[in-house]
Amino acid sequence: MNLQRLFDPDTIAVVGASTDEDKIGYEAMANAVGFDGTAYPVNPSAEGSVLGEAFVESVGDIDERVDLALLCVPGPVVPEVLEECGEADIGGAVIYAGGFAEAGDDGRELQAAVVDIADAHDVALLGPNTSGFVVPGEGLLCSFAGGVERVPAGDVAAIAQSGGIAHDLAFRATREGYGLSAMVGLGNRANVGFEEAIAYFDGHDDTDAIALHVEGTDDARSLLETCRAVETPVVAYKVGQSDVGEFAESHTGALTGDHDLYLAGFEQYGVPTVDSTAALLDAGVALATEPELTGGDVGVVTAQAGPGIVIADRLQRAGATLPELGPETRERIDGILPGITFSGNPVDTGRPMPEFGDVVEAVATDDAVDVVVVYELFEEALGFPVEALDGLHETADTPVLFVSEGPPDSMAAEVAALREAGVPVYFQPERGAEAAATLARYAEIRKSEDEDGVAAGSAADTGGGR
Repeated sequence: MNLQRLFDPDTIAVVGASTDEDKIGYEAMANAVGFDGTAYPVNPSAEGSVLGEAFVESVGDIDERVDLALLCVPGPVVPEVLEECGEADIGGAVIYAGGFAEAGDDGRELQAAVVDIADAHDVALLGPNTSGFVVPGEGLLCSFAGGVERVPAGDVAAIAQSGGIAHDLAFRATREGYGLSAMVGLGNRANVGFEEAIAYFDGHDDTDAIALHVEGTDDARSLLETCRAVETPVVAYKVGQSDVGEFAESHTGALTGDHDLYLAGFEQYGVPTVDSTAALLDAGVALATEPELTGGDVGVVTAQAGPGIVIADRLQRAGATLPELGPETRERIDGILPGITFSGNPVDTGRPMPEFGDVVEAVATDDAVDVVVVYELFEEALGFPVEALDGLHETADTPVLFVSEGPPDSMAAEVAALREAGVPVYFQPERGAEAAATLARYAEIRKSEDEDGVAAGSAADTGGGR
């Protein structure tokens, strides 16, 4: 099974393409025509053209090799259409329709038939019951959702069991200026599931972190072992802490399994977990930018005490350590700002000031600190300490996460400059703290793995299933 033909096609066929703007076949075609290759609209009942491309009657009528088919057809006809795709040597297919394993015995039989056809022809299937995938850097928009063309390119691959969550993450990333390297809604995972997608995007040049949304899986150990085997940092959001198993099974055909065992399994296999979609995206951005901490000790520098207290509280509740700063660091800070409000850890300057960046640098170079969280409300007269933070990770070997708030239009250029300098920016004290705590937890997990190894244990036996 060649996932490159699925996720990096040269040619696409939109089967069930339509000129009716209210139909999925039109939306999928409108998105597909934006990529560099050719998108063929396929519909035996249509005549003329759509979006400048002439309709063809069947995938077998296309003269060149087609890599990917987007199936905008009802579930009951998917087997017939997929058989035609297989005979035409199409390597990948996205099945948008529902009514498969999530819909009872008849749906499970239908999905089994589809998998048999795909296996016979070596076709990689995304779905069924998915809203597709997007690779923004390639202009590859294999989704029927409007607005995905606005998702900017980034370095985090969001792989979600739910297409709805995948798109939620994509649009959140768009609104907050992060971007994604890829967005994938797995759906029912007929023959492309977590393992295949994680392994593929581990080798994707534009992906520096993988953010997983997991409802449940039939082989939790395989998922965990895949996460451990890849080089790309992985963070996971496992839903199902309360009793949502029946609802989840009707959604993507997934049994949620024992939540606590999943969390223990992820921890055991080197994957930090979070408990919200916002935290998942934030952690992915942090891991993509700063994946290699040497430890989990956090320094905090704040220009306002209240947000600094929130950050310190959240960090410690999440298990992070705020070490005492060394005497040389405290002496240096006192030299920069005599009479500073608080020069311990957190360091509180009391207000934004021109020397704020120097204080951050002093904390970042302290031997006890592995990562720094900075909070500063935006003041237009001062801006952010971009020059001081640019390159600080390399010179101090300590990453910095920046948290702020202010008028969005006024601070946009400064936020962009920080991100261009490789400094992740967050807009709530809690979110910055939780992202840093995830970095610290990832470092501690990896450190423990290096020291002790990973013992196969019962934590991976989560009882999950389709």
